[in-house]
Formats: sequence, structure tokens, C-alpha cells
Amino acid sequence: MAEEATFDEFVAARSQALVRSAYLLTQDEGLAEDLVQTALTKAWFAWRRIDDPEAYVRRVMVTTSASWWRRRWVRETPTELPLARNDVGGSPATSAEGQDLWNAIGRLPRRQRAVVVLRYLEDRTEADTAEMLACSIGTVKSQCAKALAKLRLDTSLTSASDEGTLS
Repeated sequence: MAEEATFDEFVAARSQALVRSAYLLTQDEGLAEDLVQTALTKAWFAWRRIDDPEAYVRRVMVTTSASWWRRRWVRETPTELPLARNDVGGSPATSAEGQDLWNAIGRLPRRQRAVVVLRYLEDRTEADTAEMLACSIGTVKSQCAKALAKLRLDTSLTSASDEGTLS
């Protein structure tokens, strides 16, 4: 009964932050909520063995997101015209420039996106990020450097920043 109460407290306290992180990983509000729900379900079954619930749930979110990404091509069906993307209510990006950043992060490969989300948006250390992604600190550094290089070259970001400097 005490374990159930601590789990409920954890879910109540951390759900919003977990959904924000999941949104940054999936770029879709519905998938983000599903991802958090899946991670919390897995955490419930391992709750007695978990030392650090926050790290455990975030790690499950990253690995589950990666497995969904690998399987995504099976579920996608081509259409003649691309579907219009709905704006997500409560999304952190409210300005056009901010939306460009979220879109640019969304175009990064999944591993680089995960590193950027954990390092800069979640403000994790390199060691924490490496532990959560089950890789070395050197891999975190190299993936981060590659991701930042891609973001610097992204035309949607460079054109927005160039306009701001001209006025």
C-alpha cells in the first residue's frame, strides 16, 4: 500500500514535466501522452526495484520512443497531399521563431534529438544524459556537437536569425 502511494505521488508531481519531455521527443501531443503512460506503466511493474524513479521513467521514455520510431514506417500510409499539422495547445513555442526551433529539433535524427532534449531542454549533465541513453559520455558529446552543427545549418533557423540582425 505504501508503494502504491509513493507511485501515485511521483505521478502527480512529475507528470507535466514528463509529458513536456515526451513531446520534445515525439513532436506530437497525443504520442507524448501515450509515451508517458507507457513509461509509467512499465515503471509501476518495476517500482520496488527502482532506485531513481525520475531517471528510470525518462530512460524508458527514450528507449520506447526509439522503438516506436523504428516501427513508424509500418504504420504510415502515403497520401497525395500532406496532412495539415495542428498546433499543439500549451506548446512551449508560441512565436513563429520558436516554432521554427521546435521544427528544426524535430528534424534531427532521434538520437541527436534525445541528446539535445536531455542536455539543453531538461538541463541534464553529460553524465546523466549518457546514463539515461545507455551510452558513453563521449557519445553524448559527439551527438550533441553533430546536432548543434545541424541546427546551425538549418535554413529555417538561419533565415530567422538573419532577419533579426538586419532590423
